[in-house]
Amino acid sequence: MLTLRKSQDRGYADHGWLKSFHSFSFAGYYDPAHMGWGNLRVINEDRIAPGTGFGTHGHRDMEIISYVLSGELAHQDSMGNLKSIPPGDVQRMSAGTGVRHSEFNHAQDAQTHFLQIWILPDRLGIAPSYEQKTIDPQSKRGRLVQVAGPNPEAQAVKIHADASVYAGCLDGQETCHLSLNPERKAYVHVVTGQLMANGITLNAGDALLMEHENQLALAQGQNAEVLVFDLCA
Repeated sequence: MLTLRKSQDRGYADHGWLKSFHSFSFAGYYDPAHMGWGNLRVINEDRIAPGTGFGTHGHRDMEIISYVLSGELAHQDSMGNLKSIPPGDVQRMSAGTGVRHSEFNHAQDAQTHFLQIWILPDRLGIAPSYEQKTIDPQSKRGRLVQVAGPNPEAQAVKIHADASVYAGCLDGQETCHLSLNPERKAYVHVVTGQLMANGITLNAGDALLMEHENQLALAQGQNAEVLVFDLCA
């Protein structure tokens, strides 16, 4: 079964310094029909104004992934990490028993545009941890490459969850396919551009929710970047 969720149907919050689209219920946005998909709990598309950011706050028992699209994201946490996350990097923070962190855009002349992704862990109470890797842009060209998973490939970060995340870039005649387990769920989120997913046109911010499907086929990309989630049901 395929369900299209249009970009404009997401929740939206404008805090001045932060403009955020919520794919699932989050903070002041509540929609009982969109509480998550499988063990995918949050996809927030955030734009942080220059010189601003999220002050120090806490998390527990969540796998949190940051995927920066433009600008840079400065991360500092209670584990002692002080990192800059540029476009092309994937960052994973396992909150586990508890972690506090802040995220800032220190640039004075450019916003930071990134996706914040939360995935429910496969077990509670693990030790907090951090990982960051650079994904070669060419590795995503015309194919889906794993960027996060429980048994990660060399370029991917490890998440403590029954889920895998793939990224790909398609344009023109490029196509790619991903075999799916029909007993699991999948979620396709278009980051930029436009493409066809199993015959359905998706634009930036659109999503395709998939269940009882055995294959994902992507084609007809127009400067498209996409994230694909393989999720437990």
